[in-house]
Amino acid sequence: MKPLAPLLLSLLFLTSQTVLSFKREEFRNCHQTPFCKRSRARSPGACTLTPHSISISNGDLTATLLSKNDDQIRPLILSLSVYQDGILRLKIDEDYDHPDPAAPKRRFQVPDVILPEFESKKLWLHRLSTETVDGESSPSTVVYLSDGYDAVLRHDPFEIYIRDKKSGNQKLISLNSHQLFDFEQLRVKQEKQDSDNTEDSGSDDNWEERFRSHTDKRPYGPQSISFDVSFYNAEFVSGIPEHATSLALKPTRGPGVEKDSEPYRLFNLDVFEYLNESPFGLYGSIPLMISHGKEGRSAGFFWLNAAEMQIDVLGDGWDAESGIELVKQKSIDTFWMSEAGIVDAFFFVGPGPKDVVKQYTSVTGRPSMPQLFSIAYHQCRWNYRDEEDVANVDAKFDEHDIPYDVLWLDIEHTDGKRYFTWDPVLFPNPEEMQKKLAAKGRHMVTIVDPHIKRDDSFSLHKEATEKGYYVKDASEKDFDGWCWPGSSSYLDMVNPEIRSWWGDKFSYENYVGSTPSLYIWNDMNEPSVFNGPEVTMPRDALHHGGIEHRELHNAYGYYFHMATSNGLLKRGGGNDRPFVLSRAFFPGSQRYGSVWTGDNTADWDHLRVSVPMILTLGLTGISFSGADVGGFFGNPEPELLVRWYQLGAFYPFFRAHAHQDTKRREPWLFGEKNTRLIREAIRVRYMLLPYFYTLFREANTTGLPVMRPLWMEFPSDETTFSNDEAFMVGSSLLVQGIYTEFFLFFCSTFEFMVSSIQRAKYASVYLPGKELWYDIRTGATYKGGKTHKLVASEESVPAFQRAGTIIPRKDRLRRSSTQMVNDPYTLVIALNSSQAAEGELYIDDGKSYEFLQGAFIHRRFVFANGKLTSINLPPSSTSKSQFSSKCIIERIILLGYSPGPKNALIEPANQEVQVELGPLMLEGGRGSSVVTIRKPAVQVSDDWTIKIL
Repeated sequence: MKPLAPLLLSLLFLTSQTVLSFKREEFRNCHQTPFCKRSRARSPGACTLTPHSISISNGDLTATLLSKNDDQIRPLILSLSVYQDGILRLKIDEDYDHPDPAAPKRRFQVPDVILPEFESKKLWLHRLSTETVDGESSPSTVVYLSDGYDAVLRHDPFEIYIRDKKSGNQKLISLNSHQLFDFEQLRVKQEKQDSDNTEDSGSDDNWEERFRSHTDKRPYGPQSISFDVSFYNAEFVSGIPEHATSLALKPTRGPGVEKDSEPYRLFNLDVFEYLNESPFGLYGSIPLMISHGKEGRSAGFFWLNAAEMQIDVLGDGWDAESGIELVKQKSIDTFWMSEAGIVDAFFFVGPGPKDVVKQYTSVTGRPSMPQLFSIAYHQCRWNYRDEEDVANVDAKFDEHDIPYDVLWLDIEHTDGKRYFTWDPVLFPNPEEMQKKLAAKGRHMVTIVDPHIKRDDSFSLHKEATEKGYYVKDASEKDFDGWCWPGSSSYLDMVNPEIRSWWGDKFSYENYVGSTPSLYIWNDMNEPSVFNGPEVTMPRDALHHGGIEHRELHNAYGYYFHMATSNGLLKRGGGNDRPFVLSRAFFPGSQRYGSVWTGDNTADWDHLRVSVPMILTLGLTGISFSGADVGGFFGNPEPELLVRWYQLGAFYPFFRAHAHQDTKRREPWLFGEKNTRLIREAIRVRYMLLPYFYTLFREANTTGLPVMRPLWMEFPSDETTFSNDEAFMVGSSLLVQGIYTEFFLFFCSTFEFMVSSIQRAKYASVYLPGKELWYDIRTGATYKGGKTHKLVASEESVPAFQRAGTIIPRKDRLRRSSTQMVNDPYTLVIALNSSQAAEGELYIDDGKSYEFLQGAFIHRRFVFANGKLTSINLPPSSTSKSQFSSKCIIERIILLGYSPGPKNALIEPANQEVQVELGPLMLEGGRGSSVVTIRKPAVQVSDDWTIKIL
């Protein structure tokens, strides 16, 4: 009977999977997307442009790009700008001063993404140099970029690249090395088309495009842009979210890749139960790609463009038949295609992965500093039925001694899907409901989506209609689409006036029933239109200034997120940090709140892919992100749900959420054992809140993500390059998820029977570096630089503290984070081979902007030579405020310190305290005791030293 066992395994596996509802036919592929089809058909060497009239203007290198074939409608204008920290900006647009024929309008340039202060970092060019670079036949114009780097504009063939002078002038990043650059120019339809048009002059394909039953007009003809970008000496590339795929992007064209493979698509869409391991675009778009190589070297390329984008990662040998002779320097070639816009691109030289992220966020903004409560645990469902349901769920958390901070209400809480309202029967006393939660330090979040119900009795709709604030259709009437309320219109958020008006709706006067403990969730803001092409807004819809929706689609949700966040900022008088969760995102979204990975499914593959999805978001600036714990669709088996909580406790954004058609799945509904396991997972998050909050402050000041790929901390370790099952939380914690379950089968002659389910017995964990790693629950040590086969405990996923680090904790667990504010701290010191370690702790009031005026405590802890020192990291000398805390340090745990000493001396108090063996974890831990300094009672805000005697 043994040969039948694999068949049984396959059948059971298939029946255990959720039936996916993703309908591929509802969404375009590249062949059905005209600009993608045209661009992909181009061959290397097709570009005929060369730069002319190269000069300096307004501190930039400028040039005119002209075609050798005299087939341009009008010239293109190129500019190169140099900024501090080795950032190069390239802009290419049409020459709007060209009179014949004049451009019918200006192409869309994305506003309100680049930080205004970034322009102050521009380095004005004063001279250009011309040289013939070794191996090239034509001259090039060279611009100094930063120490060790030049930007090179090659004349013929046209190419732009950055060269690394420290590595023998090797290329770092280049654009148009394969001569694939193409720029379709705006034009107006004539009665007779020229025979040499880019498309069939006998058809209307130039002027409209069709998909299924939908037709979008193209009043200015095709206007796509495409070009190749190469990353040299790279082992892999990452970035360009959002896709449910691996962290290292796989080739989409080239030898060994299927002929009908798709590019990575960037087009914000409402996709439910999305496919795993697919290049299909999801809810958000960030056109930033980061390369990484063997020597720990990284570089980045960012294209600021809000139109649909398709990006190919080209496999080795893709250009073997091109006939172009290139000086072969190892590279990963990529091909970027966009439907509209201009070239507004940024090159980042690194040299390390952290440097690239810092450079990118210096352009688009650092992540906002979240409120403390928002980085704790969130409980959500579509929908908690009524006020009684809310009260019962809240009480059950207390009954089962499980902390949580936020309870969420989905669309059913409203009066007929009218946002800013409450169902008068189900939620008749919203203020009282919120105040009861607030009394325990808890908060509430309600949903506010961009579609406004077309109901003349709804004051919001009536006012928006009267003011002309809706997006228009192609006939310039208010666009009418279908969403949750039925017939709906969508606010034109690209207009700053409308964003300001929208922000006013969050005042307590306008949002009746809201309180200071209520925050907001923006869903469906891609925007989702149920009866639209690909469940979104038609591309020929019109926005403020005559902008076509095709030009700004990917930024629509960003502007909605911005307006909502600024509304909460107004509501709080400018001193209450907003919390707004958004599904759609774009470069700059990190300044306005958090995002999540959308409508995932309760299966092991979606648990697995959540890690690279969140890591990719962090690499592209969005630190505050997470995935729905348990999966939004489907009913997770208890083991999957427990494993998801154990992993999700380390996500930057930690929320459980579920669809209305799923079974209820609050933590206490799966039996006593699983309740205990989920409780312990959530408690780990609360214990580590001081560490997480310190990391969020680091993200706020540097742009570095909270959750990081292993190769960001160990950039030269090649074993980490393909590992996206494990991740770092900051620089001190490594977490390895468990993504499988194992089945044991018994069979008889007549039937098969599953007699038991065995949990995963072992987990393979690679621990990088040369130092030890300490299990955070047991204190057990493991060598770095090797893969360990560990027993997979049902109690937790493997998690380790890096030797040489100090992690702050709070071990007294309360109902909510707010109730932990005055509790004492524990410091966990993980000693390295030199018996040394260091770490930081950041504290402020957890809610206001007073920290910007210097009202915070920031300490660095250093352990060396048997002495722990607390050092102040002072705010700027211009700080106007101060923050004080009476919190003390209650325990200091020394991992890797041999037992023996009995006492320690605290200075300057000249006080001795005991050193003894104690538990690593006050609750939920196991294993041997560890060296502990008990009750040193030093103030967390003071300077002090503790010397082990």
